[in-house]
Amino acid sequence: MKKIALVLAASALTATTAFAEGEAPVVADADGNTTFSLAEVQAAYANVTEEAFKAADADASGELSAEELAAAVEAGAFAA
Repeated sequence: MKKIALVLAASALTATTAFAEGEAPVVADADGNTTFSLAEVQAAYANVTEEAFKAADADASGELSAEELAAAVEAGAFAA
C-alpha cells in the first residue's frame, strides 16, 4: 500500500512539474476516429466548456480535428 502511495505521489509531482514547464496536456483520441470529442478534450482540459469547444470547431462537425485542437490550445482557448 505504501508503494502505491509513493508511486502516485511521484506521478502527481511529475505531472505538476510538466504543467509548470508549460507543456500542454495530451488529448487522447479514445475512440480512434482521428478527431476529438468534447469528452476527450475535457479529459485533458477539464475546464473546457461546450461553448469554447463549439467556438474551436471551425467546420461545425461536432468534433475537433487535430488542426482545430492545436489552434485552440495555441490561442489559449483551452486552459489546463
